[in-house]
Amino acid sequence: MLLKDQQKLINYLTNFITPERRHKLESVLAQRTRYLTVILEDIHRSHNASAVLRNCDAFGIQDVHAIENRNPFEVHREITRGCHKWLTIYRYNDIEQNNTLNCLNTLKSEGYRIVATTPHKTGVSLKDLKLDRQLALMFGSELQGLSAEALQQADEYVTIPMVGYSESLNLSVTVALCLYDLTNRLRCSDIDWSLTKSEISQLRLQWMRKAIPHSIHLERHFFETVNRQT
Repeated sequence: MLLKDQQKLINYLTNFITPERRHKLESVLAQRTRYLTVILEDIHRSHNASAVLRNCDAFGIQDVHAIENRNPFEVHREITRGCHKWLTIYRYNDIEQNNTLNCLNTLKSEGYRIVATTPHKTGVSLKDLKLDRQLALMFGSELQGLSAEALQQADEYVTIPMVGYSESLNLSVTVALCLYDLTNRLRCSDIDWSLTKSEISQLRLQWMRKAIPHSIHLERHFFETVNRQT
């Protein structure tokens, strides 16, 4: 779709969304970022995966990358409460490929520094993790953690200091702590962490389609009208 046609469609669909909902949509869009992204490798409990998605939505992370070598990435809708539909979820589940390598190589090619969260490696404390480049935070399965291959491919390791008997935290708690700290620091910095105008426009249209009942019929009517006028 041409950019001008996309904007015309957005303007048309605006007539079918309440001002309050449009305001909410725009305020959420303004806080979304792709400067930070989350990688989940072989999460096997759907309630943990779903809680992580709620964390990502709450802290403004737009993209989530789900690696499915052994375990399918399943969403528990009662836990996400619909927030998953506002996220961009990339799945890596090709049985003929190494999905971990595929995911990490893709993100590295896009300029991300891969940061593995693990208590088993010598790494920087979360508060000392630098934000001078785009970060892809990588989290492993609940029992085994990140695979040896994921750890080997990581550019850096980060840890959350512990002073008790517990070696690690629950997956969704770990993600929440990391995202809370990093997004707060990011938004207080001079870094340009926002989405581009093009990304905002694309997401705006996607979200309006999801927010408006029967949007597919409205969109069909819009293009039929445009075609008749041309």
